[in-house]
Amino acid sequence: MVISRVNIDIVNDSYYHSHYLAWIFYMKSLFTLVMFTLALSLHSFYAMAGDEEIALVIQNHQFLPSELQIPAGKKVRLIIDNRDSTPEEFESFELNREKVIGGGGKASLFIGPLKPGRYPFFGEFNQKTAQGVIIVK
Repeated sequence: MVISRVNIDIVNDSYYHSHYLAWIFYMKSLFTLVMFTLALSLHSFYAMAGDEEIALVIQNHQFLPSELQIPAGKKVRLIIDNRDSTPEEFESFELNREKVIGGGGKASLFIGPLKPGRYPFFGEFNQKTAQGVIIVK
């Protein structure tokens, strides 16, 4: 078999060309991934920055405080700290929310934006004592 200089140049050109194309594809993919991650991070940061946080404690099978006030038209993050050794379920039909919080555990849930009014909630496992209301003004 006779190998000429022209055949070697064609082989070398196609080898480098295919690697160059692979490198371009890799860089475009990497750039897309970096931009997507950045956009997602900024979205999460701005979403969290505007949310007000309100703490609610479960102790002795009661919600403390039993009345929470939040502003109308705002999204609020409710952080529930269960200091009892038994689980409790935060439930509200008006808010369409329910969340089981294990004994000694914490949980958070988002409510709102809400219109002005009263939104009762209760503890599913201790309904007689675990009562509360969210007042939206």
